[in-house]
Amino acid sequence: MSKKGRNKGEKPEALIVALQAANEDLRTKLTDIQIELHQEKSKVSKLEREKTQEVKRIRELEQRKHTVLVTELKAKLHEEKMKELQAVRESLIKQHEQEMARTVKVRDGEIQRLKSALCALRDGSSDKVRTALTMEAREEARKLFDAERIKLLQEIADLKTAKKQVDEALSNMIQADKIKAGDLRSEHQSHQEAISKIKWESERDIRRLMDEIKAKDRIIFSLEKELETQTGYVQKLQLQKEALDEQLFLVKEAECNMSSPKREIPGRAGDGSEHCSSPDLRRNQKRIAELNATIRKLEDRNTLLGDERNELLKRVRETEKQCKPLLERNKCLAKRNDELMLSLQRMEEKLKAVTKENSEMREKITTHPPLKKLKSLNDLDQANEEQETEFLKLQVIEQQNIIDELTRDREKLIRRRKHRRSSKPIKRPVLDPFIGYDDDSMDSETSSMASFRTDRTPATPDDDLDESLAAEESELRFRQLTKEYQALQRAYALLQEQTGGIIDAEREAKAQEQLQAEVLRYKAKIEDLEATLAQKGQDSHWVEDKQLFIKRNQELLEKIEKQEAENHRLQQELQDARDQNELLEFRNLELEERERRSPPFNLQIHPFSDGVSALQIYCMKEGVKDVNIPDLIKQLDILGDNGNLRNEEQVAIIQASTVLSLAEKWIQQIEGAEAALHQKMMELESDMEQFCKIKGYLEEELDYRKQALDQAYMRIQELEATLYNALQQETVIKFGELLSEKQQEELRTAVEKLRRQMLRKSREYDCQILQERMELLQQAHQRIRDLEDKTDIQKRQIKDLEEKANHQFLGPGGRDEKFVQRWELIQFDKWSEAEEAMTSFNGHKPQGSFKPIAVKFEANPNQSKHLALLSQLYRSPSSVPGNGSSGWCINLGQDASEGILWHMFGPFGAITNVKVILDLDTNKCKGFVTTTNYDEAAIAIASLNGYRLGDKILQVSFKTIRSHR
Repeated sequence: MSKKGRNKGEKPEALIVALQAANEDLRTKLTDIQIELHQEKSKVSKLEREKTQEVKRIRELEQRKHTVLVTELKAKLHEEKMKELQAVRESLIKQHEQEMARTVKVRDGEIQRLKSALCALRDGSSDKVRTALTMEAREEARKLFDAERIKLLQEIADLKTAKKQVDEALSNMIQADKIKAGDLRSEHQSHQEAISKIKWESERDIRRLMDEIKAKDRIIFSLEKELETQTGYVQKLQLQKEALDEQLFLVKEAECNMSSPKREIPGRAGDGSEHCSSPDLRRNQKRIAELNATIRKLEDRNTLLGDERNELLKRVRETEKQCKPLLERNKCLAKRNDELMLSLQRMEEKLKAVTKENSEMREKITTHPPLKKLKSLNDLDQANEEQETEFLKLQVIEQQNIIDELTRDREKLIRRRKHRRSSKPIKRPVLDPFIGYDDDSMDSETSSMASFRTDRTPATPDDDLDESLAAEESELRFRQLTKEYQALQRAYALLQEQTGGIIDAEREAKAQEQLQAEVLRYKAKIEDLEATLAQKGQDSHWVEDKQLFIKRNQELLEKIEKQEAENHRLQQELQDARDQNELLEFRNLELEERERRSPPFNLQIHPFSDGVSALQIYCMKEGVKDVNIPDLIKQLDILGDNGNLRNEEQVAIIQASTVLSLAEKWIQQIEGAEAALHQKMMELESDMEQFCKIKGYLEEELDYRKQALDQAYMRIQELEATLYNALQQETVIKFGELLSEKQQEELRTAVEKLRRQMLRKSREYDCQILQERMELLQQAHQRIRDLEDKTDIQKRQIKDLEEKANHQFLGPGGRDEKFVQRWELIQFDKWSEAEEAMTSFNGHKPQGSFKPIAVKFEANPNQSKHLALLSQLYRSPSSVPGNGSSGWCINLGQDASEGILWHMFGPFGAITNVKVILDLDTNKCKGFVTTTNYDEAAIAIASLNGYRLGDKILQVSFKTIRSHR
């Protein structure tokens, strides 16, 4: 019995030791796997960084070199063609002129010779001989002239045909250059699209591999946790086993004691011992059975852990296999870089050869023997045609060489494609369902463990742990998808910015082949994954992902609505700014009209001549030409010295002479003030010109901003077109498969987001510029108003000076009441009432007055023209004069009342209604004024717009017109 118990006790100990050793081995292997995974991650990230940096650097160098080369070649070709054409044209013109001059000289010599012959014949021969000779000479001259004329006409026709041929050849060459440039552009665009696709595919592969590596890290972490729980459970079982061994040992000792020397009453003693030890034995047997069951379960668990370990090793090998294509791809990229360098070297060699040929051609042209002395224009045409044919032959030879080189390159590319297709047949790989890890594969991999756990109680803590892990993994998956979406948006923006560079045809072919192979491989992977998912039926988490995406789309829609509301507000502000600009333009026009029409601004300063009095000039201006002021002053002095006059007469004469002298001084002062005013008005005119220039600059700036907006819209349309082409190309590559609705929605949202960003930036920039320009305009108009106030003050000062001068000229003793005038200002609410008052009172002579009353309007004589201008600017074609209108003014103070508006708008005409409203949202105070006459309202708005009320500047404009309602 003791040997059997010992064997049973030693067996679990050996199992536990074996389990611990297996666990230790598993831990060491797991640590090694983690170290290897970390090393692989670092290598992959390093390779990615190096690859991206190298690709960027090479692409930038290629772009710069090719753009510089293309621009230089185009400029050189254009300059050479233009120079050659100009030289040929000049040479032809010069030779034609020389030929014409030579023929004219020959004709002149013949005419002189004939004239001398005629003179000699007149002197020495008879009339018959003279007439015969003259007739013969005329006939010969006519024949020669006709022959020369026919010859010249034929030469001119030949020259015209040659010119037409040259023009046709030039147009053909230009058209060929344009076609070639278009082909190059299309090829460049296709290369760029291929590059973007390759980039996107490589980034997607790298992202997928990184996701798989992260998923495997999570699996290893969960397995480590399970191992820790299992080791704890094994230690617990070991302690229970030791306790059971002690109890078994005690039971065995008790049995031995029961079977030793007390045998007097064997029957009773045996019965009592059996009765006492039977429950303990049963309990021990139950515990032993439980221990055996737990040992079996541990063995089963150990086998499961071994299977999982084997699966992990398989996955590690698969990750190594998946990393190998990345390394091979990096090698391929390095090879491509080398090929690009070789192609660049070839291009440089071609350029050198072209430059050499160009220099040789120039040397040949310079060292060409000089032209022979040509006798006629036909010889000149033949020589020019020979030169042109030689030049065209050389050009044809060069183009033929270029075409041969291009055909050779094309044949090489075709051979390489055929060789690659024959040597590397595309095989659809049969992938293990664990490749392409996602949440479904995680659930599928842990299915064995889950099945083992379901054998036990249903509400164990391990199940709760699995549920929490699944929730965390779904959250991580969603975050990862959002990050990928943002990264795709950034990559799209970068691709839209980087639209340059030239790519070799070999590289394009390689990229196309690789794209096709990758598309087939990924399609096979997708089919395998769909098959595995259909077999396992674990697609429940996609519902949660769909709900999250719907929520995200709703948030994005809310953001879009907010952005549209902000856009609407900005458009309203822009419209307000435009209205303000129109009002400012009207104010500027009104000021220009006033400056042009008003008489005080057209001052003419007449300088005084020596010995001429200022008062004399003033009298001559007034029409009094019989009075001589210096003589009058002398006579008054003589009369003052005369003693025959009475004292009162002498005092009056002395006062008159002093008044004349003072009046002369005052008039000189007035003339000086007028000169100063004229100078100030010149400065005002210069300021007005400057403000007009500023206004022109602002209009140009607005036009430029509008053009920029149009260009932005065109750019958006081009991007949409490129996106549409890219989508079409993707559909072609994917063998006619259409994009899913989700992908279409993502692309639409990306395009809309890009369009809104561009529109928002352009509008913000335009609003900022408009605000700055509006501030400048307001400052300019404030300056104009200040200058107008100054001119009004100076006009009043001039009037005061004139009144004082008149007062002193008349003097206290010599003032006559007949010449004293008084003016009163009366204001009417309606224009018709003012006209009636003027017609009734004008010319009326009141009692006790020597002169009739003169009634006239206080405004300047150009008021009718101003009213016509205002009505043209403010009135619509459907409005009728005399109808009421309503104007509104904003930017009032919060303490503004209706009395202020009555006081401001009252002087301009009759007012029917006034209202003041405080807007609490914008914290602005607005006033509404309703008038009876449209013209009066237009004058009021033009005068009060921009008026400073306290620390506020009013903005006044029309609100509605009753005739439009």
